[in-house]
Amino acid sequence: MCRNIRPLSNFAPPATEEEVSAAALQYVRKISGTTKPARVNTEAFDRAVAEVAAASARLLDALVTTAPPKDREVEAAKARARSAARYGG
Repeated sequence: MCRNIRPLSNFAPPATEEEVSAAALQYVRKISGTTKPARVNTEAFDRAVAEVAAASARLLDALVTTAPPKDREVEAAKARARSAARYGG
C-alpha cells in the first residue's frame, strides 16, 4: 500500500496540498490495515487523514535544506530507469 508515498520535500515547485493529502491517506490506510473503513470508523479514519496531512504540511514547511530543489521530471525519469532495471522493460 505505501509504495505510492513519495518524498515530497525540496521539490520545485513545492508539493501540492493534493500530494500531501494522498500521502496521508496512504499512510492511514497502511497503519489501519484497510483501504475503506467500516461505516462506524469512517469519521475516525477521515479525521486521522486530515491530521496526518496537516502534520505533514507543517513538517514540509519547516524543513530547511541547502541542497538545490529537485526537478520532478528528472526524478520521475530516474524512478522509471530504476524500475526498468529492476523489473525489465
